[in-house]
Amino acid sequence: MPRSVNSVASRARRKKLLKKTRGYFLSRKNVWTVAKNTYEKGLTYAYRDRKAKKREFRALWIQRINAAARQYGMSYSQFMGKLAKQNVGLNRKVLADLAMNNPKAFEAIVNQVK
Repeated sequence: MPRSVNSVASRARRKKLLKKTRGYFLSRKNVWTVAKNTYEKGLTYAYRDRKAKKREFRALWIQRINAAARQYGMSYSQFMGKLAKQNVGLNRKVLADLAMNNPKAFEAIVNQVK
């Protein structure tokens, strides 16, 4: 008796993955084994970089706050220390946004903690 392989489901599974690899370079988009490996590696990169994105943005916010605070004669660490001491509940994301888009408000915060 011949082996039943359910080719309909197998083909659908392959088509689904090949559809996700559309736009990749050369054989990465249409050769099953290469496309499968590329797709799976892409998923691992995506998982890793969702974590790295948070680190990168925090570093960017710190740089922006530091640059803005130094305009008013304070270092980043001094500024954040005084914010914490006075229980100002603004996080780095908000502070960096104020430093970039609303310097007057940032100056008011610096003057408040001085």
